[in-house]
Amino acid sequence: MRLTFRPLPAFTAVTVVMLAALIALGTWQIQRLHWKLALIEAVSRNLTLPPVSLDTALRLGKNAEYRRVALTGRFDHAKEAYIYSVIDGGPAYHVVTPLTFEDGRVLLIDRGIVPETKLDPSHRRAGQVPGLVRVVGVWRTGSLPGLFTPGPQLARHLWFVRDVAAIAAADRIRVAAPVLVEADATPNPGGWPQGGHTVVSFRNEHLQYAITWYALAIALIGVYVVFHVQKGRLGFRGGRKNRAI
Repeated sequence: MRLTFRPLPAFTAVTVVMLAALIALGTWQIQRLHWKLALIEAVSRNLTLPPVSLDTALRLGKNAEYRRVALTGRFDHAKEAYIYSVIDGGPAYHVVTPLTFEDGRVLLIDRGIVPETKLDPSHRRAGQVPGLVRVVGVWRTGSLPGLFTPGPQLARHLWFVRDVAAIAAADRIRVAAPVLVEADATPNPGGWPQGGHTVVSFRNEHLQYAITWYALAIALIGVYVVFHVQKGRLGFRGGRKNRAI
């Protein structure tokens, strides 16, 4: 018995290209998995470190993401903006307020959430803290609107994405960094806004994706083999019998 294989040229070429693509996609997902695990580890580490100053956060650059910062300045409550969100299945609004430092620099602070009934500042006057305040929060990079993100309602200072640059530009604010500092859960007078709503959640399905791509690659090899067997181009055949001399 000997194995014979007569591959179909065109079908083989297409299969090789598809197989290479599937293996490449699986390998890319493995690389993404390692990147995601490193990111989760870095974020978890950053959240446990002591708060740093504004200058330190600026020096850290991208490495400041999810670092806790301690800031001192004055809120400009007249320039509050609001970012729509959904908390526990219901609508909520993040109150974003400029914080001006003694040297004139400004950052946007996400002071926390309020329900729609507290959106009007007159319904939470106690929380409109005057004078010098200290804020401890988490340094977060802003986001850009997606294709289906609703546009801002400028008359209401209402936004649907954490677009720091656009929020600052709407109130003619020049920020020291394109970030939102998400205030911690330290209570505000009157109870509103409620801070401490930093979300640390990363989808990590890269291993499942890698397994899927590699499984498809194996399935493709199986289809290729079965097809050639059915066409009689792959299989075992008996050898010639030796002739008696």
